[in-house]
Amino acid sequence: MKKLLILVLLCGLAALGYWYFQERQLPVYGPLYREYAYVTNGKSNSVTVIDLRTFQTAKTIAVGAEPTGIAANGKKNEIYVVNSVSDNVSVIDAERNAVVATIGVHAAPYFIDVSEDGKRGYVANSRSNNVSVIDLDKRTVAGNVRVGVAPGLARVSPDGGTVVVSNRGDGTVSLLDAWRLRVRDTVAVCPQPQDIAILPDNSKAFVACAGSGQVASIDLKNDKLLALLDVGKTPVNLALKPDGGELMVANFDSDNISIIETTTNEVGASYLIGTRPARGIVTSDNSRLYVSNFGSNSVAVYDIDLGKVIASLPVGSHPDGLALSRSENYLLVLNSQSGDITVIQRRKATRIEPTEYSLLTMIPAGVQPNNIVVKSFVLAGPVQK
Repeated sequence: MKKLLILVLLCGLAALGYWYFQERQLPVYGPLYREYAYVTNGKSNSVTVIDLRTFQTAKTIAVGAEPTGIAANGKKNEIYVVNSVSDNVSVIDAERNAVVATIGVHAAPYFIDVSEDGKRGYVANSRSNNVSVIDLDKRTVAGNVRVGVAPGLARVSPDGGTVVVSNRGDGTVSLLDAWRLRVRDTVAVCPQPQDIAILPDNSKAFVACAGSGQVASIDLKNDKLLALLDVGKTPVNLALKPDGGELMVANFDSDNISIIETTTNEVGASYLIGTRPARGIVTSDNSRLYVSNFGSNSVAVYDIDLGKVIASLPVGSHPDGLALSRSENYLLVLNSQSGDITVIQRRKATRIEPTEYSLLTMIPAGVQPNNIVVKSFVLAGPVQK
């Protein structure tokens, strides 16, 4: 009887160990599936490509001088890198992970936004006071549109009809007619406008003004300012819930986030989040907000439904850019000073594994990684060697 009990116990422990081992394994993918993270290294003039099937570096790609902005095309397997010193955009073929074209723009570009149909890219040129409109099929500049002073960011609406441009130098926002390639209106907002979020229904744009601690709400149907909303000091980043109902504002010099109700244009509440919050990203189910705390070397996990921070996760030095894997089981954090990427795994908490979040790995990048984008796709042809 005693031997039987021992045998049953050993079998149970073996089964438990097998289950535990399986839970910690990376997902199984088909041979044609690809998922990469692309990281711009601002002081290495390169892009680090991370294979998110294995969490290893797949390649380091040389691009232009001081890459900053990066975006993926949702309709074809291309990545676009903005090089702020060489004044151009590198086009990366994601299937080969190679630069296949370089498109010249104007002076001091920093970011690029791509239309949902994958046809156009928009680049604000901060020292040329214009926006370059790129035909992504032809890989040429279709036109340059004059805007306000020192434009920092150009963001295209989901329907592709409007481009919102924040002009840091004169406290205005230019609203471009994307079809006619012209400015249809200019709206005075607040000092040093920078980051932009546009609602999924194309009705409003919100613009963070770092110079005044405010967020401007703009009616895109009538091209007018609706409200100036007081938030914390130096709002630097806007993270919109996918359903468009709430906007999370990272206030760099207040160590908090402000939550804006987008329908009523009201600041609902503010919460301490960490030292110098820099970026935020919301999960697709609208339940969690991740915030990189630049000054405390951590990432805060904020439960949107509960209205509180539920975890503070240590990462590398001066975390900045954030991205989620396609499954959202992995959070990638760029550490701008230590030059690496922290990968945090999220799993369902159990009695055996009570912690929902854990460090999976650290991956070396280049010098001063600053922006990241994830691209997943299935190869159309045979597996490439």
